[in-house]
Amino acid sequence: MEFSMWGCLLLALFTASIGVEGIDRRGARTERISGSAGDVLDDNPVGKLKVYVYELPSKYNKKILHKDPRCLTHMFAAEIFMHQFLLTSAVRTLNPNEADWFYTPVYSTCDLAPNGLPLPFKSPRMMRSAIQLISARWPYWNRTEGADHFFLVPHDFGACFHYQEEKAIKRGILPLLQRSTLVQTFGQQNHVCLNDGSITIPPYAPPEKIMSHLIPPDTPRSIFVYFRGLFYDVNNDPEGGYYARGARASMWENFKNNPLFDISTDHPTTYYEDMQRAVFCLCPLGWAPWSPRLVEAVIFGCIPVIIADDIVLPFADAIPWEEIGVFVAEKDVPYLDTILTSIPVDVILRKQRLLANPSMKQAMLFPQPAQSGDAFHQILNGLARKLPHDKRIYLKPGEKVLNWTAGPVGDHKPW
Repeated sequence: MEFSMWGCLLLALFTASIGVEGIDRRGARTERISGSAGDVLDDNPVGKLKVYVYELPSKYNKKILHKDPRCLTHMFAAEIFMHQFLLTSAVRTLNPNEADWFYTPVYSTCDLAPNGLPLPFKSPRMMRSAIQLISARWPYWNRTEGADHFFLVPHDFGACFHYQEEKAIKRGILPLLQRSTLVQTFGQQNHVCLNDGSITIPPYAPPEKIMSHLIPPDTPRSIFVYFRGLFYDVNNDPEGGYYARGARASMWENFKNNPLFDISTDHPTTYYEDMQRAVFCLCPLGWAPWSPRLVEAVIFGCIPVIIADDIVLPFADAIPWEEIGVFVAEKDVPYLDTILTSIPVDVILRKQRLLANPSMKQAMLFPQPAQSGDAFHQILNGLARKLPHDKRIYLKPGEKVLNWTAGPVGDHKPW
């Protein structure tokens, strides 16, 4: 596509008749989310379930956070804010005998290296220690071996607790969590690190920081394709055989000199503003299939181009991802320019109208204090839809299902 033709496409995008159905608080044109997705997105979980929050020693949560407050802003911080939210939520019950769900507040990703990245290697021991504690102190775990318990495990590959997929697969989900509901950012179909019934959530993005970078909604989207981030993770993958399964490297090698693509490893101070000036934002897999770009793209109305084969997206029963995003197979990355320039203008405009819907943006964020329809509530909605529990989850006296001695020997060391 010639650069002059891109100018024609921009003109069409800016001047086309849009036909709106609503206006959000920023004045952006929106379209109502129709059908079952819209109904689910607006669900109110209050009155539909009761959650009992275990009171654990502070070494499992508050002391860890106090040691390193950087955990409050990294992409795995949902485990911290979900705990804080539940302590004051209307769904919390102080009577465990009436609880539908039990929540164990363990900050398993708040062990940070000097560069700020979480180290997952102690997480299995921490989780195992917490489960041993609740099973000894309360009777509720032992009734079901965790089948009516949920855990937040927001690391790259959830409860497989490793950032490299090959090693995560080899580890598998922590055996003691196999019967529990896992609330996790990782999601990929038919993957050993995703249990059937897991609730897939967006990674954490600081709400106040994001909202402070909003620009006027009528700002022209003068960038066709935008991406900032790593193409090669030379520190963790020096031979280039694992990172992003080669998709990011292919992005760079094919489009670094293409005028339609504004892609770079630089991370400018105008990053959030630039996303609001872009039509398409590339959201390729990294070590895991997801990244915070997915959240940022939705918030800023930039059509997410999702490059991650078989990804299971956050709140997929509530958010019409097929309608708001563009899916590109990893093998088709070399053809991104042809794929994106071939999308009709009216399709682009409809995706932009759907992205402008405030309720969809709200579902991507974990604000403090919580707000109606936000990610906290979408998690609760997911838990409510799993009720009532099947009576078969309750074990007979003395019956055991989980193997407490399974897993790597290192996981059994005291924490």
